[in-house]
Amino acid sequence: MSDIIAIPGAAPVVANRGAITACVILAVIMQALDTTIANVALPYIQGSVSASADQINWVLTSYIVAAAIMTPPSGFLAARFGRKNVLLTAIVGFVAASVLCGLAQSLPQIVVFRLMQGLFGASLVPLSQGILLDIYSVEDRGRAMALFGVSVMVGPVLGPVIGGWLTDHISWRWVFYINVPIGMLAFFGIVAFVSETTKEVSAKLDWFGFGTLSLAIATLQLFLDRGEQLDWFSSAEIQIEALICAGAFYLFLVHTFTAKKSFVNPRLFLDRNFSVSMFFIFVIGVTYLASLALMTPYLQTLMGYPVVTAGIVMGPRGVGTMVCMFIVGRLIGKVDTRLLLVLGFSLTAWAMYDMTGWTPDVSQWTIIYVGFIQGAGLGFLFVPLTTIAFATLPAPMRGEGTGLYNLSRNIGSSVGIAVVTALITENVQSNHSSIAAYVTPFNHAFNAPAVMQHLDPMKAAGRAALDGMITTQATIIAYMDDFKLLMIMSLVSIPLVMLLRKPASNAAPADHAAVME
Repeated sequence: MSDIIAIPGAAPVVANRGAITACVILAVIMQALDTTIANVALPYIQGSVSASADQINWVLTSYIVAAAIMTPPSGFLAARFGRKNVLLTAIVGFVAASVLCGLAQSLPQIVVFRLMQGLFGASLVPLSQGILLDIYSVEDRGRAMALFGVSVMVGPVLGPVIGGWLTDHISWRWVFYINVPIGMLAFFGIVAFVSETTKEVSAKLDWFGFGTLSLAIATLQLFLDRGEQLDWFSSAEIQIEALICAGAFYLFLVHTFTAKKSFVNPRLFLDRNFSVSMFFIFVIGVTYLASLALMTPYLQTLMGYPVVTAGIVMGPRGVGTMVCMFIVGRLIGKVDTRLLLVLGFSLTAWAMYDMTGWTPDVSQWTIIYVGFIQGAGLGFLFVPLTTIAFATLPAPMRGEGTGLYNLSRNIGSSVGIAVVTALITENVQSNHSSIAAYVTPFNHAFNAPAVMQHLDPMKAAGRAALDGMITTQATIIAYMDDFKLLMIMSLVSIPLVMLLRKPASNAAPADHAAVME
């Protein structure tokens, strides 16, 4: 077991610190990997479970929503039952849910098992980070948090590449089975080297606040995921989900501002930097993961890329993020943090602007360098935003603020994926109708012999070919509209950076790295 020897005025002396670091980093990588590893496998999963294009994204959003709901109470669980016990339970549950995802035979099954993955995996990152903060001294904490940050970003980098290779060479089910060996190494390492923390039997959780907020988030996601399929408010189910979401959120707000000790401390929002940063991290969640969810079907369905190639060309996004995170780490404290945020949102908007002009003929090199630029934008946003969000927040409130900050990012990711997917479905139908209005036997374009040979609207084969061509064009325009929406969100965020107050002294990013996942 690990022993921490406290010596006043000196750094903690920890036995097996290297082994502890390796084990908790493995747990972090396992959880981060599952954020993106399933992206490139979605078309294959879709075929196996007989799901529509909008339904299959539930595989992504269910995981993110569950993680969002269970991240805030992870601190309470660790205090009440012991950090090591909760961490080991999370690893076992996550691995078991991963195996069940691989065995799933229908869409409801894989969605439920992905929910389980998110519920168990939510506590892996904050608890692992807490262990690292405990075993490293203040002087070494920056190095430890840099390693932690890289491990968080390794998932988005390696996820599409590993997922593509496994799907192509073995089966899409192995994007989930790969968690078994990683989880086993992390589990036995933590059992051997990590010591248990003191349990606080008196620790309490505001169950009413937690329950109403969780219900509001869950029904909001159902509303967004199923709205397009059920024609929004013409469906009784959507009306009920909207009412439950609004009612639960109202009860949560009333309880938050009237209870003596609520699940969310409303005084957090009195700090302007924290409140504005909550909006920014929501936008980042939307633009980054929603764009990843768009890229997978674009590359594989519209452009006909093999799954391995799709994973490889998506990988540079994560590389750009990691490179720029190291650069930003050196600039923090020397350059106004707000300028770094402006640069990050500008790079993101630039990447999205370029993507609004994409067609299936776009080159691989363009996809790679635009992806790198988008990843670089994220790198210039994450650490500076973390720093300024918590720089003016009182120290006792930072732990609770971290959970809320993560919650906002996760909600942004799940809402963003749901919205862009619904817009794709709706806009494809709308664009198809608009384009088809010009396809008539009286259009002079059909007078050309080459056109009439393949696209004769008077013949069944010609009409089928025309319909396929129109659908492709309608889909391309729909993707352009989605990318344009994400670009506008990034541009709108730039002037709002001026609402942030410059802290008296820039805090070290290491002190606030808790928000990286």
